[in-house]
Amino acid sequence: MTVDYTLLEERFGDRLRRDEPLARHTAARLGGPADALVVAHNLPDLIFAARFTWEQGVSHRILGGGSNVLVADSGFRGLVIINRAAALTIGADGVVRAESGASLSTVARRCMARGLRGLEWAVSVPGTIGGAAINNAGAYGSDMAACVREVEVLRPAGVTRYAVADMAYAYRTSALKGVQGPYLVTAVTLQLAPGADPAALRAQAAEYIAHRKRTQPPGASLGSIFKNPPGDYAGRLIEAAGLKGARRGQVQISEKHANFLVNLGEGGTAADYLALIRLAQETVAARFGVWLELEIELLGDFSA
Repeated sequence: MTVDYTLLEERFGDRLRRDEPLARHTAARLGGPADALVVAHNLPDLIFAARFTWEQGVSHRILGGGSNVLVADSGFRGLVIINRAAALTIGADGVVRAESGASLSTVARRCMARGLRGLEWAVSVPGTIGGAAINNAGAYGSDMAACVREVEVLRPAGVTRYAVADMAYAYRTSALKGVQGPYLVTAVTLQLAPGADPAALRAQAAEYIAHRKRTQPPGASLGSIFKNPPGDYAGRLIEAAGLKGARRGQVQISEKHANFLVNLGEGGTAADYLALIRLAQETVAARFGVWLELEIELLGDFSA
């Protein structure tokens, strides 16, 4: 299918890029080119780009921080929209409304500075608040389900507002995760607890940051690769299977935390990354009878 991007070119100018390497836009620094990519710096631009894909029938994907997506070496046939819509409103009553492209860690820090409790766990969690709401991101005993009040979703027919009960939150999933129909999360409203001491919140967040630095590897990584199975930890199972430090090319199962895969540098490929994912799944299944479910998503054609 040949796509006429004239409308996007007229609106975005040089922010519309052809054959753009997605390695530049993902946390693992991996992935081949998208046919086209556009950066939406505000909500009107984001909606314009999304509606373009719906009306033209263009294959598309919206990316925020690129922290939970492994892109194939062959890239993506269609349009990738980078969501940078990040307007933020913080109420004294603890009601916070953030556009979906806002950095989760930035929102957390700004809320803590205003004495709002409930998002300290997210102070060093990568990604955007829209992606966090869809995936029910969480850490240190809390998650988005504990603080989401409403998620605004745009579809071709109009806007739907999902209350937290409508989101059907469970461990690292929601009613929106994996939905194939056209939709766009435009904003997320949180309910946090006002009246906290900002210094105490910063101290708690500092403990979380220090723990993350002690236990998680630096470098080009997508974060946790697998969901923790009930009553256990994916990293423990992978380590017990003898795979800590295993390598394929320039990709390695981290020696610090076995539920992390790290792109060690030039020459790393998404195929190597996926090979280690499959190795971990198959070895853990053979040794312990547990199939590890992905927490990340795969984008593009990995059949090669």
